[in-house]
Amino acid sequence: MQTIKDIDVNGKKVLVRVDFNVPIDEKGNVLDEERIVSSLQTINYLIENNAKVILMSHLGRPDGEVIEKLKMDKVAKALGDLIEKEIIKIDDCIGEQVKARIQQMKDKDVALLENLRFYKEEEENDPGFAEELASLADIYVNDAFANSHRSHASMEGITKFISSYAGFLVEKEMTILSKITQNPEKPFVAIIGGAKADKIAVIRNLLNFADKIIVGGILANTFLKANDSNIGISKFDSESVNAAKELLSQANGRIILPVDVFAAKSIEKGENSKIVKIEKMTDDLMIGDIGPDTIALYKKEMKDAKTVVWGGPLGAFEYEKFEGGTHEIALFLSDLKAKVFIGGGESGTAMKKFGLENKVNFISTGGGAFLEFLSGKTLPAIKALQKN
Repeated sequence: MQTIKDIDVNGKKVLVRVDFNVPIDEKGNVLDEERIVSSLQTINYLIENNAKVILMSHLGRPDGEVIEKLKMDKVAKALGDLIEKEIIKIDDCIGEQVKARIQQMKDKDVALLENLRFYKEEEENDPGFAEELASLADIYVNDAFANSHRSHASMEGITKFISSYAGFLVEKEMTILSKITQNPEKPFVAIIGGAKADKIAVIRNLLNFADKIIVGGILANTFLKANDSNIGISKFDSESVNAAKELLSQANGRIILPVDVFAAKSIEKGENSKIVKIEKMTDDLMIGDIGPDTIALYKKEMKDAKTVVWGGPLGAFEYEKFEGGTHEIALFLSDLKAKVFIGGGESGTAMKKFGLENKVNFISTGGGAFLEFLSGKTLPAIKALQKN
């Protein structure tokens, strides 16, 4: 996979796919600039090397419709403030008017196209749309690792029509993740939580090289159900129970499950939440978080680790009464003498919520892409760069 360091960008029109899918309020104001900041190294490099920089991204889920609050104008303003440069905001992402405006750009100029997902063809990976995007520039750069598990026109399809390279963010993510999966320093412990059933595939792949796999969140409920434990009215993935049972039989004790939990009749209300041993769960309770004995067990399993990977919270940490398990493990990892790598998405959000984002080695910008890579799959957008 070649990167922008491998080419001469001087005077070239460089089309960069970034992930500016930032949190916004009801008026479209940017609430958190972190995703913009993550691509500044690539953007600044291109400016310094006299490129004409054309940025493109999606924002939200407009599903092929133009939605006012999902326009990129305020994102352009936030970017301009960060790099102290006026950003040329272009009000579409394909078409003759877009091409005409790009033709007027000077070296070192930075333009931002309109929301890609205002066109349904983006998510459909429509070849015609991809070719239209490619026609805007001389060179394409993927710097949107968080979307690299998507076979979209701006991520995968475009590479068929234009010379394509990785940006610094994609290069960094792939270098770190490859080291984690190919040659992790042992003992290697993975913490997999959250809700998504696709994390079953992550655990299946991790069993090939992880010494221990700690499971939490709704995913743990699925494994507890597979282990014939009573989980009351807790959420779980019924379609994954058999797969979880199979993994438990293969793991030889390497999959670590909760032994006690915080439970209540309603997670949202959190009233009368209490610590319950797994073997004493009742039919009317819902699991909201791991309990103190589980926290102690998980810390014991990790204390000698040299590498830890964490993807997904250990409870409903968005509710104050059920954030304790995730917070305790986050604090423990921040002091652990090990290389600690955090998946994006909710795990990264949790580290920031607790003010611990600077206490670990790496927080990925990609939640889904991070986990898909850990599941052993080839990311479509990365494979496209390697082919190109």
